[in-house]
Amino acid sequence: MEPNSNKAIYAHVIIKLLQGPVYSDDKATWKDLQSWSTAISDYFSRIGIEIIISETEGFARIVQPETDEHDENPLPRLMRKQSMNYETTLLCVILREMLEEFDILNEGTKLFLTQKEIKERIEIFYKEQANKSKLWKDFSRPINVLTGIGVLKLSREDAANKDNNQYEVKRIIKALISNDKLEEINNKLKAHVNSIQQQ
Repeated sequence: MEPNSNKAIYAHVIIKLLQGPVYSDDKATWKDLQSWSTAISDYFSRIGIEIIISETEGFARIVQPETDEHDENPLPRLMRKQSMNYETTLLCVILREMLEEFDILNEGTKLFLTQKEIKERIEIFYKEQANKSKLWKDFSRPINVLTGIGVLKLSREDAANKDNNQYEVKRIIKALISNDKLEEINNKLKAHVNSIQQQ
């Protein structure tokens, strides 16, 4: 089989970005991304996709801008919007806050949390035992959702006790939830919690 001589030298970076965020700890891909960033950006712009590279947080991702309502020939969506229920949104916000606290304390570049540590933080929002029981029963669901979209990464698994499972909180969460968005969601969550507790 003849090799494809037309294949772009940065094709592997394009494919990895289509699969999900690219992080600086993938040193070879990150180096190629930096070397060919202009060409890669031009490629994506031609198909209506924007690439966002955060050197400070060490990640890159692609986003598809919302279609203009006056566009007569809108492009199909490449990426589906991920809908999150209350528990998943709550977990996302808590992880975002914990990463912010971690950065303020300057304790390193990667935040690792056990499932038990995450649970302890979420308990603040569940004063009623019935609510806690329901949350813990379905706790794997929000974790699986955030793992699936690259916010969490399982770094150590304990088959005997899931509370000992350890996750890395990926910095892509800062792009998904800005400081303004964090405050907005926090206010909505507090209002939701208050309405539940008053029932």
